[in-house]
Amino acid sequence: MSEIGKKALVLFSGGQDSTTCLAWALKNFAEVETVGFAYGQRHQAELVARPRILAQLRASFPDWREKLGKDHLLHLDVLREIGGSALTDDVEIAMRADGLPTTFVPGRNLMFLTAAAALAYRRGITELVGGMCETDYSGYPDCRDETIKAMRTALELGLARNLGIHTPLMFIDKAETWRLAEALGGAKLVALIRDETVTCYLGDREHRHEWGHGCGDCPACRLRAAGYERYQGALAK
Repeated sequence: MSEIGKKALVLFSGGQDSTTCLAWALKNFAEVETVGFAYGQRHQAELVARPRILAQLRASFPDWREKLGKDHLLHLDVLREIGGSALTDDVEIAMRADGLPTTFVPGRNLMFLTAAAALAYRRGITELVGGMCETDYSGYPDCRDETIKAMRTALELGLARNLGIHTPLMFIDKAETWRLAEALGGAKLVALIRDETVTCYLGDREHRHEWGHGCGDCPACRLRAAGYERYQGALAK
């Protein structure tokens, strides 16, 4: 796929998935801007990681440097006010009775996409890129492909403008996400993602593992670790 000539806005959290999606957008679009969200998350590690990752992308990938444009940070504190999630409140990470983990933040991706679409409208951008995935994930209903397609329809109607929403990770697992990063930016991008991105639900930067930093116990760390192990196993064959 190539959309050279178009401009994209990447939903960029500073995590593994969104950094891989940012690299994908830089490969496929003529100009790329980024947007992150401060929504009252308990840890600030991902917000701290964002500018660090952007700076390293500019420094280490000359072909992408000129494409990488303005970064935006939007505040959606209403998600903290609503509360009830382990990502916003002092709640134990566990499975709920309905089968969803307590890390689910109701409406988060819906709000992210709405805010990003409004920003894109003002910036003259027609393409959004997000790291939603329904293959190797925690079961969040707002990560499903049908949810994203429905949001696209609603946003196009509400903004009276064509809007592309690209989800390059939607149908691949974490091992394939590592492989995609390698295909996009080689070992240098894999190392950047491994060492600098924040996936851990606790924002743990104290513990270093083969797959990067994290507590090692939360669902996000377990998914990342298992994916990296499969990725490395395939490389060894």
